[in-house]
Amino acid sequence: MTRIFSGVKPTGHLTLGNYLGAIRQWAEVDQYRAESLFSIVDLHALTVEHDPGRVRRLSRQAATLLLASGIDPERATVFVQSHVDEHARLSYLLECVASDGEMRRMIQYKEKSVLEQARGGSVRLSLLTYPVLMAADILAYGADEVPVGDDQTQHVELTRDLAARFNQRYGQTFVVPRATPPKVAARVMDLQDPTSKMGKSHDTGAGIVYLLDEPDVVRKKVMRAVTDSGSEVAFDRDSKPGVSNLLEILAACRGGNPEALSGVYESYGALKKDAAEAVVELLRPVQERHKELVADPMYVEEVLRRGAERARGMAKPTVDGAYRAIGLLPPVSDAR
Repeated sequence: MTRIFSGVKPTGHLTLGNYLGAIRQWAEVDQYRAESLFSIVDLHALTVEHDPGRVRRLSRQAATLLLASGIDPERATVFVQSHVDEHARLSYLLECVASDGEMRRMIQYKEKSVLEQARGGSVRLSLLTYPVLMAADILAYGADEVPVGDDQTQHVELTRDLAARFNQRYGQTFVVPRATPPKVAARVMDLQDPTSKMGKSHDTGAGIVYLLDEPDVVRKKVMRAVTDSGSEVAFDRDSKPGVSNLLEILAACRGGNPEALSGVYESYGALKKDAAEAVVELLRPVQERHKELVADPMYVEEVLRRGAERARGMAKPTVDGAYRAIGLLPPVSDAR
């Protein structure tokens, strides 16, 4: 059976972009067609300045929202990355295969290091090397597919390169995975800056719809979305990025084609109103289920405990095999 791995990073509250671009497909499609692992990749949250308590809170919230979105822990493995030691174990081996030049060519490193320096902070070494940890996340499980948005495909290509290089040098050890981008709304853009991805954090958050935003907050953010010059409702990402973003969001929420939907509306206001209501209705069942799960924290903890145990059982044979292949002496208890 095909195996897939993907994860969410607890660096901010999960957004509409996370849901439409990834989580909904995991819940509605991927967990039924493949052996699926979905991880809260908390180690990645340490690559920049962070508050430890906030990382813990956001990790729990992210896990709860994955379950609230319909991911079934009986079908899929849901776990926290740092609960499975094999991620860190394998990451170091892959650092010994990767090159400095490969790391410095990563687009996200270039962008994030500039932001960190602009804030007056130092750039952590882990920010440079975290694509290797991401590769370890994937390769430890022998994943065939990695559902990612187009902003992450460069990291999957690096993962493929590292797997192939390791296999060539040390013997067949890893499955070489492939990226499988979502077909609809792979990138939801910021409502206030429709040329930028809707990320988890921003100075104001005015252009970001969070999964736990109250309905009135959602409506306000969508109704205040930046549109474009002129009054024609047309789908054109280059000349009308604001309107196109709203059409894509509406199409993703209700089904349909954004280009076809553009012919339905004669004003930006009507489009905004329908998009706002569509988002509110899309998030309603997720928010209701989230409230139920928050009231039962022991259930979420048990899901994560069982998920980590299952993930560890999958990853350990591969990572142990990589340690042997690269030339490390097995522990005495294993060598006897």
